[in-house]
Amino acid sequence: MKILFNHKKDDLLSRLKKQDPVAQKIFYEQNVKRFLSIGKSYVTDLYQAEDCVIKGFCKIFKSIDSFRGEGNLEGWARRIVVNECLNFIKSHKTVFYIDDINPAFLEDFQDEITDSDFNAQELLDQLPDAYRMVFNLYVLEDCSHQEISEILNISVSVSKTQLFRAKEKLRKIYFQQQKNLKNEYLEI
Repeated sequence: MKILFNHKKDDLLSRLKKQDPVAQKIFYEQNVKRFLSIGKSYVTDLYQAEDCVIKGFCKIFKSIDSFRGEGNLEGWARRIVVNECLNFIKSHKTVFYIDDINPAFLEDFQDEITDSDFNAQELLDQLPDAYRMVFNLYVLEDCSHQEISEILNISVSVSKTQLFRAKEKLRKIYFQQQKNLKNEYLEI
């Protein structure tokens, strides 16, 4: 199938705009794993993340004519998948944003272990939805706090607070996991 388009993105785009099922299949196969990874970073349940990605692809194929060619097609499609995930979270869960920063910092770990063998997705899955949405938009999507505030309909200060708390929570979870691993290792 790839020979059909000679790896030309413009040809693939023009065929997508004509609703060509072969082109849609190729685009889907090229992007589904990456988009599912993105979906999973927002929606912790795999089946719900898959639903968001499928709905995202449907919207991509339905609204492909609105792609104006500014930027790349994959970036435009990625934004649709991210928005689908955010819409899912907003419609299925109550997300609370806390506007004030707790001045008490997390406990310091005297014997911090810097083991780089960890699963980032497992860490992200343990974050509350509000923290995870802001963290993902800021870190993965490279959105500013102003953009995040507009996307999530929150204030800039709430966005900054949620990011701060997400980072601290991730740090705490990571080091607690490392402590547990070290204790398990010592018991052996």
